[in-house]
Amino acid sequence: MAWWGTVLGGTLGFMFGGPLGAMLGAVLGGNFDRGLGQSGEFESGAQERVQAAFFSATFSVMGHIAKADGNVTPDEIASARNIMSQMQLNSDQLTAAKKLFEEGKKPGFPLDAIIAQFRQECHRRRNLIQMFLEIQIAMAMADGTLHPEEKKLIHHIGQLLGFAPAQIDHLFRFAAGAAHSQLHKAPSLDDAYAILGVKSTDSDAEIKKAYRRLMSQHHPDKLVAKGLPEEMVKVATEKTQEIHKAYDLIKSKRK
Repeated sequence: MAWWGTVLGGTLGFMFGGPLGAMLGAVLGGNFDRGLGQSGEFESGAQERVQAAFFSATFSVMGHIAKADGNVTPDEIASARNIMSQMQLNSDQLTAAKKLFEEGKKPGFPLDAIIAQFRQECHRRRNLIQMFLEIQIAMAMADGTLHPEEKKLIHHIGQLLGFAPAQIDHLFRFAAGAAHSQLHKAPSLDDAYAILGVKSTDSDAEIKKAYRRLMSQHHPDKLVAKGLPEEMVKVATEKTQEIHKAYDLIKSKRK
């Protein structure tokens, strides 16, 4: 939680500007929009800066996606609250997350500028950026229906972050398999293949390779080292558990 102390202490305000800094400052009543320096310019506090950017972008963009089809459903609100609950936020962080969600719902939300700064702050940390995108996809699918406007918006965000359309569609399949698995308390075989992003005709070696790649991408310690806020460890851990269950099911069916 060191990054949060840095934010509240005002230290971050001297080096964290741009649209993310302005929005976080507005939410917390601070003055963080003193000018955006180049990402990486401040070596001390660089990790806290990435964590603050992840936190700010995650909840504001979630609000924007929830509003994309013109109606924020109870399921979408529940999905946002579930992620907040998983993070075990303290009262101040929870209040900030809710305010960021509301900021994202407002007309004129500067989505492209927010995403551009978020990508810059992440220093090409691909796995961290992918975790962000997976959270947004989960929000889009929270009400059980993927509205065309939500899908279009996710593709727009994903491409701004450097993902190809086929890669984004793969993440949608991953999310759909995971959501179906959670609904039924255990993955079906089809869910398992979707979660691993493999086909039933793939060899054991190909499936094992996909499993290992996904486990590495979602490893909580690696993501925290790259800038995932410590509070989001549980979110990453649950994803690794989903991947592990899927792989175990496929292995057991292939024996």
